[in-house]
Amino acid sequence: QVQLQESGPGLVKPSQTLSLRCTVSGGSITTNSYAWSWIRQAPGKGLEWMGVVSYDGSTYYNPSLKSRISISRDTSKKQFSLQLYSVTPEDTATYYCATREFEDSDPHAMDSWGKGTLVTVSS
Repeated sequence: QVQLQESGPGLVKPSQTLSLRCTVSGGSITTNSYAWSWIRQAPGKGLEWMGVVSYDGSTYYNPSLKSRISISRDTSKKQFSLQLYSVTPEDTATYYCATREFEDSDPHAMDSWGKGTLVTVSS
């Protein structure tokens, strides 16, 4: 069973870059067909799919975030990372990494999830 663990700062100042990392164990981020997503949930709101890096390194982003987001991976470390630029307090949320076979932008369609990490954007 694949396991995912998010890590990164819990507090980011407005206008700065939010950077998170997801470490995968019990599986490989290059396993054929699998896709590795970042999802967030702001306080009192629903899940929002942010973007994905696929097993072959392809990336796809939520159009609402496309100008501010980058997802990358380090296959040797079995990690994939999120960078969200120019953050505002509206980016305060619990951030999750998740995976499923085949790409899907429905956050409810994921098979495995990390526990999530709360990131607060505040000065």
